Amino acid sequence: MTWPNRLHGVLRAADVTRVNHVPDAGHAVLIDLCETDPNITTNVLTTEEEGLAIAAGAWLGGARSALLLQSSGVGNTVNMLSLSTLGRFPLLMLVTMRGEWAEFNPWQVPMGQATGPVLEAMGITVFCAETPDDLVETVEAAAALAFNADQQVAVLISQRLLGTKTW
Repeated sequence: MTWPNRLHGVLRAADVTRVNHVPDAGHAVLIDLCETDPNITTNVLTTEEEGLAIAAGAWLGGARSALLLQSSGVGNTVNMLSLSTLGRFPLLMLVTMRGEWAEFNPWQVPMGQATGPVLEAMGITVFCAETPDDLVETVEAAAALAFNADQQVAVLISQRLLGTKTW
């Protein structure tokens, strides 16, 4: 079983019923799995910060959600992250990384290097994963922390785990 299949199982086990995402090659298989799952409602976002508002509304309505995005999109969320930290509602973000392992696009490097520090500066707990087994275990722990302790958590999925992109 591939890591996206295993992550889908983790989301299901955590009772996530809403997955918000922007199109992303790193999350493509997981997105497809969620879109075909009758127990998960997916939302394609035009910008990442919409996912934070939807996550807040879902939680207020009694549902759990996850936000799938790329490191370059984290910069778009900074202002809206105050909603989750001040409102103290659970937030689970799965962030595919760019700008690190063998990156070919120099425009991805600055935000790739800043992603963890930016999230931490906004009060988000940040975990990193570099192997499929580490990723599954980390997302399980992150989901428990988010949904059981009303915390805001991001799991950074290493570009090394995703594979080198070529153009």
